[in-house]
Amino acid sequence: MALVDCPSCKKKTSDKAKECPHCGFKIGDATSEDVERKQSLNRFQKLQSIQNQSLLAMLIFVASFGFMYWGGTRPGDLQHNLAILGAIVGFVWYLVNRARIVMIKRFS
Repeated sequence: MALVDCPSCKKKTSDKAKECPHCGFKIGDATSEDVERKQSLNRFQKLQSIQNQSLLAMLIFVASFGFMYWGGTRPGDLQHNLAILGAIVGFVWYLVNRARIVMIKRFS
């Protein structure tokens, strides 16, 4: 009995198991096409999650930027400084997520 990686969740499972105890993927009955389809679905779901995070990061950036300039705060106020921090964090988070998307698409 050896431990192998599940094609779906990449966790260790027995080579004699009929299905993965972690994700329920039926290892025993899976064809190479099933494995490829499951890996494609996992990659798609990961990309969707990162794209949603990118959208949230852009929303934080735009909201912070808007609050900074049209929120009635003066430079040096705590609210103004927090708005600047939010804009920086949102923009950097967006850039990191876009880089992650490019890496996933390039290496798959």
